[in-house]
Amino acid sequence: MKPVLFILSAFAFCVSCNQTRTRETDTSNYDVITEKSYVVRNVKPVSGDPKVDSILQRKQELTGFLERHGFVRHVATKDSIVFRRNNRQEVIIELPVPSNTAEANLIIAFDPMKNPLFINLKKDTTQVEQYIK
Repeated sequence: MKPVLFILSAFAFCVSCNQTRTRETDTSNYDVITEKSYVVRNVKPVSGDPKVDSILQRKQELTGFLERHGFVRHVATKDSIVFRRNNRQEVIIELPVPSNTAEANLIIAFDPMKNPLFINLKKDTTQVEQYIK
């Protein structure tokens, strides 16, 4: 699956943007993200292939950029994530099982004032800079 299709499929799995009150929503089966952070999967990096090394280097560059701008690292423990915004809206995302290195090293940035951003590891920091503004 191509990275663009993966991102689109991940958005397709976005179950809802729920405006109900937080205490009414059962989030026991989800990683709940409420702070300015970026989410990564717990993946052990395997290098040796130039394409893999390139993706891992971009991931490191982008996570460093996010950290310099106040984002905190959050390692996803589940494939179901709830991003809870300041206005109490929730974005629920079900992550599919990764089928390649780019998908396994997915980064999702989240600012509680905005919707989550799926970061494309094959692009520069422009997308993240726009999100931060």
